[in-house]
Amino acid sequence: MIRVLIVDDDPDFLMQQKLQLEHAGFEVLEADNRQKAKQIVDSNTFDVAVLDLMMEDLDAGFVLARDIKRKNPAIPVIMVTGVASETGMEFDAATQEERSWIKADALLAKPVRFEQLLREINRLLKR
Repeated sequence: MIRVLIVDDDPDFLMQQKLQLEHAGFEVLEADNRQKAKQIVDSNTFDVAVLDLMMEDLDAGFVLARDIKRKNPAIPVIMVTGVASETGMEFDAATQEERSWIKADALLAKPVRFEQLLREINRLLKR
């Protein structure tokens, strides 16, 4: 069974994505902040990570993505963020240069539809 780590400080988003991922046949590990997620990263294995960018710190998702890639560079990381709507800043993970500093393999803007998230998970896991 494919294990997905999902980290978001929005409890509604976290619960909704968890339920949908489980319904789609995934095992889900969840955390609502970077500290809890770091404990999961250090003590568990998982196949893909879905991370919010802005949590308790504005860069919490970046820090967590870097921790994940440091532990295992092969784990795909999907960054899900509302940063563009909240700050007006836009960035992407389309180029190798962007992925090198973002440490994410895909970037999705909130609100994200589950079908879009599932498509990215399947693409990155090549299923």
